[in-house]
Amino acid sequence: MPEVEVKKGESIDRALKRLKSKMETEGIIDEMRRLRSFETPTQKAKRKARIAAKRNRNRFRFTLQDNKAPED
Repeated sequence: MPEVEVKKGESIDRALKRLKSKMETEGIIDEMRRLRSFETPTQKAKRKARIAAKRNRNRFRFTLQDNKAPED
């Protein structure tokens, strides 16, 4: 569980915003939304396919950048 320390002189609203952004980056918010209601097998398959496609896009993009030859 992410933790946020409220700094001296910092507003509570700002600390809550930092906590929310940490939870968003760790995927906690998406998981809460997903577990809130029943997910059919079709929905589960579509979700997993979307995640796999996104992972493959990022993997392709970053391996493509690594393989580029430096220009001299």
